[in-house]
Amino acid sequence: MPPAMTDLLDMWAAHSPLAGHATDVITMDFLLPTGIYIQMDVPREATIQHIKLLLWKQAQTYPLFPALGEMEGHMFECVNQAAVHEELEDETRRLCDIRPFLPVLKLVTRNCGRAERLLDSKIGVLIGKGLHELDALQDQEVKDFRSKMFRISEEKMQRVQKMTWTEWLQACFSPQLENGGGAITDGLNDRPADLKVIIHFDQSQDTASLKVSPSCTPTELMELALRKWLTTHGPEDEARRGQYVLRVSQRLEFLCGDHGLIQYKYIRSCTQAKESPHLTLVHTSTVKAMFEKEISAIGAVVTRRSSNPPLPLPPKRRIPTQVQTCVWDVSSQFKIVLVKGSKVNAEESAKVQVRAGLFHGTELLCKTAVSSESSGRSEHTWSDGTLEFDICVCDLPRMTRLCFAVYAVMDKVKKQKSTKNTHLNKYQTIRKAGKVHYPIAWVNTMVFDYKGQLKTGDIILHSWSSFPDELEEMLNPIGTIQTNPYTENATALHIHFPEYSSHPIVFPLFDKVRVSGRGGKKFHIELKEIMERDPLSQLCENEKDLIWTLRHDCHENFPQSLPKLLLSVKWSKHEDMAQLQALLQIWPKLSPRDALELLDFNYPDQYVREYAVRCLRDMSDEELSQYLLQLVQVLRYEPYYDCALTRFLLDRAQSNRKIGHFLFWHLRSEIHMPAVSVQFALILEAYCRGSIPHIEVLKKQVEALSKLKSVNELIKLGTIKNARSKTKEAMLTKEAMMTCLRQSGYTETLSDLHSPLNPSVLLSGINVEKCRYMDSKMKPLWIVYNNKLLGGDTLGIIFKNGDDLRQDMLTLQILRLMDMLWKEASLDLRIVPYGCLATGDRAGLIEVVSSADTIANIQLTSSNVAAAAAFNKDALLNWLKEKNSGDALERAIEEFTLSCAGYCVATYVLGIGDRHSDNIMVRSTGQLFHIDFGHILGNFKSKFGIKRERVPFILTHDFIHVIQQGKTGNTEKFGSFRQYCEEAYLILRKNGNLFITLFALMLTAGLPELTSVKDIQYLKDSLALGKTDDEALKQFRQKFDEALRESWTTKVNWMAHNVAKDNRS
Repeated sequence: MPPAMTDLLDMWAAHSPLAGHATDVITMDFLLPTGIYIQMDVPREATIQHIKLLLWKQAQTYPLFPALGEMEGHMFECVNQAAVHEELEDETRRLCDIRPFLPVLKLVTRNCGRAERLLDSKIGVLIGKGLHELDALQDQEVKDFRSKMFRISEEKMQRVQKMTWTEWLQACFSPQLENGGGAITDGLNDRPADLKVIIHFDQSQDTASLKVSPSCTPTELMELALRKWLTTHGPEDEARRGQYVLRVSQRLEFLCGDHGLIQYKYIRSCTQAKESPHLTLVHTSTVKAMFEKEISAIGAVVTRRSSNPPLPLPPKRRIPTQVQTCVWDVSSQFKIVLVKGSKVNAEESAKVQVRAGLFHGTELLCKTAVSSESSGRSEHTWSDGTLEFDICVCDLPRMTRLCFAVYAVMDKVKKQKSTKNTHLNKYQTIRKAGKVHYPIAWVNTMVFDYKGQLKTGDIILHSWSSFPDELEEMLNPIGTIQTNPYTENATALHIHFPEYSSHPIVFPLFDKVRVSGRGGKKFHIELKEIMERDPLSQLCENEKDLIWTLRHDCHENFPQSLPKLLLSVKWSKHEDMAQLQALLQIWPKLSPRDALELLDFNYPDQYVREYAVRCLRDMSDEELSQYLLQLVQVLRYEPYYDCALTRFLLDRAQSNRKIGHFLFWHLRSEIHMPAVSVQFALILEAYCRGSIPHIEVLKKQVEALSKLKSVNELIKLGTIKNARSKTKEAMLTKEAMMTCLRQSGYTETLSDLHSPLNPSVLLSGINVEKCRYMDSKMKPLWIVYNNKLLGGDTLGIIFKNGDDLRQDMLTLQILRLMDMLWKEASLDLRIVPYGCLATGDRAGLIEVVSSADTIANIQLTSSNVAAAAAFNKDALLNWLKEKNSGDALERAIEEFTLSCAGYCVATYVLGIGDRHSDNIMVRSTGQLFHIDFGHILGNFKSKFGIKRERVPFILTHDFIHVIQQGKTGNTEKFGSFRQYCEEAYLILRKNGNLFITLFALMLTAGLPELTSVKDIQYLKDSLALGKTDDEALKQFRQKFDEALRESWTTKVNWMAHNVAKDNRS
């Protein structure tokens, strides 16, 4: 009988029954290249280097030892937890961190340079996909992309080696700047208030308090601080002047540049929260040591490579040797041949057909082609396998997708009571002439390859069997063009692309074409009305024709109308395509925010996407960080690995460490998804090769998360085993968790790392006594860390394993954007967009907001009866009074009022559901904020078919009680609150198109509540797009009054929630 899963999971934990006779050693099997097998005990926490030494000593007593040769010429190989061969080139790693699937290590001979092998091994472990898997693909496009990126990355690293330490500091640890919002005033005569700054001195307990002007620069502040230091420490330190840099005390963020202090995001957020900024003077020698360490890490790899003689360049290709035919000269009808279908999963009685369509984005270029019917088991051939399309080869756009659907044709059956065939009913899409068509599989491929050459010859397409909700005649043009990598069970379509010429047919490079098309002024008003519509508005054929005819007017008068012009192009006419490409060359640049829309799936043209990326280059690093989540998702729309967007993201990530950090995690968290696995692995590899010093930093984070995952799995197993006695189980499992965290194998891996939530934060070690696990189904871990840079400061992190955090991450990103837009309009609504990061398959981290509690806990503390707690309107105000007194209380009530307004508007606009007293929290400073965003865009929870949430947003009487400072008739304060809400709503309306674009760019992410354009329609309705401001405000006021009127229903829901929770505990 095989060992139990629980034991296998714990094999590398110190208390495991599989650990052998002692807790600190494990019995390992070693396979040698000489054919010798050795079994021996090794320390669980030994490094691979140490284990190799032990093995070498032992091997001396066995036959054939001399045949092994040098120890350095060998390395170990194992099968890892993902059931993949892993080469253990990095011998500083410990056995307990590697956690082989079985305790077996194979010794193999090294066959190339050590430095290169070590780097490849580290990158493979880091990105979660061994580079040998990419080597094994035998795909020319993959090879070309990797060799290009290899060259670019090496050049990048050589440029870094030539940097000064100040340039390096700016790139790696530059602060965030904030231009929005006016100056912070003293409230008396509206003059800028002075800043009170607390200065710490590195490697000293001394602090100094300084009052400075908000326009004071970091250099001036350092001068003042050093002057103050010299008054107490004497002239012997005079020589050290000018040898310091300023760092944010809690974070690894340096105040580079010569901006006024108030322009730094950290300083501004402190002043808005009425707190003193804490800055530390760090000696330049400390920073230079960090810099030199990174440069030497690069030197170990880059100089060694460049010392090898460069490979000779391939001879320049002379044009006459390769005769090519321009695709625009081929007038034949486009066709393909269906050779056969295999592993088709259809019932024996069914007939199988194939439908094929040619798409440019979501636009069908011509009528779909359908095969004849075929019967059989899993192998199918079609009598006339040729599918001819009603379009000439010359009119195929460069980005044409050929989309296939394999489906079964069956006689219409009566509805069955049985639920066995529910998947058939779900995907039943077409009924024709008494027959029902059931989709079996879909697959897409490009008509031109990555070099722009029309495909020819035979190709096997392994198909996908999961269908999205919305399909056009069962075809899925928005789906990936990658074939299914799990070929064993996938339906396979064998197709043949015919040859139309004896020479390769290529798409022409851009050639300037004369631009024409100008209309009279009479159409100007009509054009203006069309251009002002939101992105979800459909254009009718007449409007498209008008826009295309007046394309020159669009260029001159409505440059921001480019997306609508692109939707009006007849992509199936190559003459129109050429006209458009010429127009793009002279089209003025759009703002980066407007250009984002052009990266949507509706705009696949290569030149359009290159134009969009050119516009994005004007983005600041802060703004790029804001939209990075969407930019990573739209990589899925890119059919070829080497594209403008990929290069842009890599360039910016390798120039700014913070952007690089988040680009890494957004890609790494989805590496398990088969449709993007190769593409994301290639980008991650390129990033790592161009950011060699960052590899060790990220590797530490990946290892720490792996340890947290094994702790979480241990807890889940413990709670399953002891499910009968709850209190005993909780005691035992918490004890096991703490024992686990105290083991040296865990403490070392979980200490001294950059926080994945914010790479500027250095985590020193875990405060084990304060750690716990939470009671929800997936048993999230509540981990408390000490801040390495500021003694006494602790940070809470929640680790989740089993929950998809991507929807929370999107919602919090949009809240951060709303906060930014409000601040740009000088409205600070004190939003708390806490950190949230998906790090893997249904795993991730959430930042714990300090000094905060849930409404439920605040209410229950003041009322012992769960049912009555929800109706205690004084509880919240009394809690704020406990935490604040005098002026601080007045400030806390103002913070509560502003944040309550912000979240009322945000939750209404985004349709955030499942709001109850356990997912609304309040900080002791008064800021209210929402957590847990499992239901968005109006997908509210329902019970017995009735929607539980009947209010547009949460506005209960205890909230109003706080806003009115506990005085029932305080209409002035309530009037201000209402005014904040209306102002905030109108600001979001002005940016309605941006919100629609950002959600549209996330459509292929696979989020459960964002799968089709219909879901985004909710935003259009909540923002009242298409209405005037007055009409929209009227609608919002009705919703506001409704929320007020129906607040008693919220109280009843909260009471039910409290009682249910009380009964569970």
